[in-house]
Order: sequence, then structure tokens, then C-alpha cells
Amino acid sequence: MADVLKQVQAEMRRYMARMQSEQEPDGSWRYDFENGPMTDAGMLLLLSALGPDDRELTQRLARRLIRQQAPGGEWKLYDDDGGHLSSTVEAYTSLLLTGRMERNAPEMKRAEAYILRHGGVEKAHASTKCMLALNGLYPWPKRYPLPLFLIRLPRRLPLGFHRWSSYVKAHFAPLLILGHMKFVLPHPSGMDIRHLYATEKHRRLRRQQSMRQRSHRNGRAQGDSAWSSNGERLALQQAERYILEHIEGDGTLYSYTSATFFMIYALLAIGYRPSSPVVARALQGLRSFVTQTDDGESHLQNSPSTVWDTALAAYTLQEAGLPAEDEAVQRAVEYLLPLQHAISGLNREGDGGWGFSESNTANPDVDDTQAALRTLTRSMPYDAVCADAWMRGVRYLFRMQNDDGGWAAFERNSRSVMTRLFAFENFEDTALDPSAADITGRTLEFLGSHARLTLAHPRVQAAAEWLLQRQQPDGSWHGRWGVTYVYGTWAAVTGLRAVGLPARHPALRRAADWLLDIRQADGGWGESCRSDAAKAYIPAPYSTVVHTAWALDALIAVYDQPTGAMDEAMALLIAWNREAGGRRAAYPTGAGLPGHFYIRYHSYPRIWPLLTLAHYAQKYGSV
Repeated sequence: MADVLKQVQAEMRRYMARMQSEQEPDGSWRYDFENGPMTDAGMLLLLSALGPDDRELTQRLARRLIRQQAPGGEWKLYDDDGGHLSSTVEAYTSLLLTGRMERNAPEMKRAEAYILRHGGVEKAHASTKCMLALNGLYPWPKRYPLPLFLIRLPRRLPLGFHRWSSYVKAHFAPLLILGHMKFVLPHPSGMDIRHLYATEKHRRLRRQQSMRQRSHRNGRAQGDSAWSSNGERLALQQAERYILEHIEGDGTLYSYTSATFFMIYALLAIGYRPSSPVVARALQGLRSFVTQTDDGESHLQNSPSTVWDTALAAYTLQEAGLPAEDEAVQRAVEYLLPLQHAISGLNREGDGGWGFSESNTANPDVDDTQAALRTLTRSMPYDAVCADAWMRGVRYLFRMQNDDGGWAAFERNSRSVMTRLFAFENFEDTALDPSAADITGRTLEFLGSHARLTLAHPRVQAAAEWLLQRQQPDGSWHGRWGVTYVYGTWAAVTGLRAVGLPARHPALRRAADWLLDIRQADGGWGESCRSDAAKAYIPAPYSTVVHTAWALDALIAVYDQPTGAMDEAMALLIAWNREAGGRRAAYPTGAGLPGHFYIRYHSYPRIWPLLTLAHYAQKYGSV
């Protein structure tokens, strides 16, 4: 036991030194938020359609896409992904239309074969088809599945735009305009991708659309019906107003790259010129999201995770023993405090919360708020400003608790809006924002460990009861924003323990047994991204650093003394930390859209193992 503790403490010092060296002068940690090909491909299409002179960025983004292609011609979202059709369509199209790859190149022929073998462009994700339609490469449907009038329905009606989650509203405010107007921004190259259509029907529709576009070469709606009634004009104006009111200071819409893409096309559709200040500023905001990844390639992040990473890094360093008075912690606190959201006309309920990105001023969320509050806790006794911010943040958390007892990410009491009526892929996954086990568990862990609340508090008890009722029959919990059951189980177990649920409680024992049952052959843990779409645990082909840290931290919360399996997993974490990167650290463990969008947080292999090491040392240091 003493030998293991010595190794843990030595490794903690290594982790801490590395993380402290990576802090920026402004107090932040700026780790990459790396997603699949979607954002890079979308930026290439947009830049080539608008024609701005940005060859250097185009070359850099294209180079990364080319290097990411798998030997079979497909693009993947994660290692054990057999290939992702939509990503392959987007990457192929952007490389072809920007002239970075020729159609007859062997790599492109392999990609073409993969696309056709998997059903052609017709089988791609709805968002991919929208992007292609905007560039004149796929026919808009005769009837768009989300009619424009939805934006004018009052909030009290279940179908209305204003009942959707903030994420969906950010994306669908522009998409309601674009789908209604069937807007097309023709590509200067004049190329098309009809050879990627698997059926004659869609090739014929594409030819018909091409004929209609000839009189709209400057990028206009396909038909004058878009402006045929006063009601339509009012709805378009309302959608435009919503967009303009939610543009952040950096020019992006809600700090999302994907939403900003659609915003630019929508503004062009209703008459804005590419040179207009709002469009130019949006493009500049997108360029500011470009990062250089560990392998030296350029990548357009969908939403920089600076607030999230900074809060987690500063909190974890304190858990590992760095005092609140330390300069690194104080600089992080000074960075986070001005980013707390204050009351405004658009953001009254968000007062006291924090958002995910530093440019985010109108879309706070529960998870980022509880993470930021962890950083501030130890500074409160001697810093009145910090104490006031902490109290406002706690009030925000309680204000956001749902009536069912749980917490969601962005919305309170997000109820059914009959999403199944709308035939738009993943719409149901994002239109609603119900209570989630991972958000609820993380919030409980904060309230127990940092606010010193227990199950005696009625709001805490309600949240614990919600979690216990949502445990899966096998003992796990489903996580919404991480991959997937390991993440949810870790969050639920650590949260329940922090507020005083006894370790001997049957639910916690079932969870621990489940975690031990799913260990990989090497003694670690690894879960496939396929779990979220399958709605069932699926192991990854190998253990990952992050899953192993989460699982081990959950077991530390349950067991009074470390077991042999726990010490074996700890030895793996220590060994992996001394490796230079590798697939165990690179596997995506952040979740976005099931089956379509996953995140590799470059911060995670640094933060979560250190937190687990710290908790091991705290609990077993005196055993």
C-alpha cells in the first residue's frame, strides 16, 4: 500500500507540473476541442462559395482532412467506427469543390466507392443534406419538415420554436429561413456530385434543380413564394431578429461553428451581402476558432471549451493539493469571474451561470457553472467578490433544478414538444433537454463536496431520488454528454456519495459490480462511442485513459480500502501518463449527437487522471 501511495504522489507531482506549465498568461487553459470532419469541411465549402482570398486557411484545413482519410476511403469519427457516411460525403465534397483533390485521384475513388456502397448521398445525415442543398449539390425537399410558421407560435403551444432547447433554436432559426426559401449559393466551380447519388430518382431531381438555379446565380431563393404573404414576411423578420439578437461579440451565433455556418447562409438568403459587416464578422469569428492540434494540423473547433477546461483544470489542481492562494489558482479565478453571466434583457434566468466558451454571454449551462464554482470555493473565505459570485452561481443551480428533481444542461423543465412529428434526424435528441444522470450527478457532487449539503436538504434529496429511479437494471447510469454509461455511472456514484448516500447502499454496490464486470482484459476501462446510439453499453476495442480514470474514481468513492483491481487500474493510469499520446488518450469521450458528433477533449487525459490520483491519495493516504 505504501509503495502504491508513493507512486501516486510522485505521478500527481508530474501531472501538476505539466498542467501548470500549460496555463496561459491570462489564467486560462486553452486545450483543443476536437471533433470530426464536419466543421473543417463546412468551412471549406463556405469559403470556396463566397470566394474570399483565404488560401492559407483553406490549404491547412484541407491538409488535415486528407490526412484523416482511412485506407478504405472513408472518414471516421472514432477508431472502431467502420466509417461514417455523412463525414465521408462532407470531406469528399469539400476537397473536390475546393480543388484540393481531383475526382480521379485514388483516394477520392475509394471514398466514392465507400459512399455508393453505403447508399449514396441520399443516406447521409439531414444536416449534411442541408449543407449540400445550400451549395446547390442536393435537392431541397418539396416540403421542408420544419415549417417557417413555427417561429410565430406562442410559447404556450407545444410545437412552437420557443419551446425547443437553446441548441436547437440556435441552429433552426437560420434553417427555418433557408428551408422555407430553399436558398442556394451556387458554387463558382460549377462542379456537382451527381456521381455520388445511388438512385436515378435523386440524380433526376438534381438535374431539375440545376435548371432552376440558372436564374439565381447570385444566390437567391428558388421561387418568389418566399415573400408571397405578409405572414411569411413577419416570420422571416422574426427569425432574422432572433439571429441578430443572439450573435456574440466575436460574430458567431451562440458560439457554435455549426450554427454560424447556417446563420451566414440565412443572412445571404434574406439579402445581406458577403461583404456586409455582420457576415464578415461571423467569418472572422469562425477563423478565431481554428486551433493547431497535437499533430500540427489546423482544425476548426465547433465551440472552444476554454471556460470548461479552465474551471476543471484549476479545480483539479486544488484537489491535488495546490492551495487557493497559489498564483496559478488566483489567475484562473480572475479569468473566470468576469465570464459569469449577469442579468440582461435576453438572459434573466441565466444570471449567475457560466457558459462553455469565453465568447458565450447568453447561453449559460449547469455543468459549466458547477465546474466554475468548484474553482472558486476555496477562495471565498478571503475574497468577498469571489464569495458573491459563488452565491449567485449556487442560486443559478437551484433555479435550474427541474421539477422532477434532476438537472439538465441548458433548460429547465424542458417538456415534450411532440418532436416525432418532425422528420429531421437527431431532432428529438436535441430539441428537448431533459434531466440527465451525468449533469445531476455532477451537480450533486458539487453541492455535497463544496456546499456541504446532504440528503437532509429537500432539493438534494429530490435529486438523489431522481437518480436512484433512473439506474439501469445492470447497475449503470446513462450519460448524455460523455461516452456513455461509464461516464454516467461515474457521475451518479460520486454525486450520491458526496451528499451522504452510504457506500453499502444497494444501488452503489450494483454500480460498483457493473464497473468491475466490464473491465477490459488489461484491467482498464474503455467504452465505444457506439453506446449512445445503441442505448446499451458497448466496449471499446481497448482501454482508454479517460474511461479508466472515471471508473476508478467511482470505485474510490465506494470502497473504504483499495482493491487489487483498483491498484491494477491505478498502475495503468500511471504507465499511460508516461506515454507520448497514443490512441488511449485520443479516443473521443465527449458526446454531442448520438451517432453523428463526438468530441476529443484534449484536456481530459490530463484532468481526469489527476483528479482520480488526488482522490486516491486523499482517501487512502492514512489507511
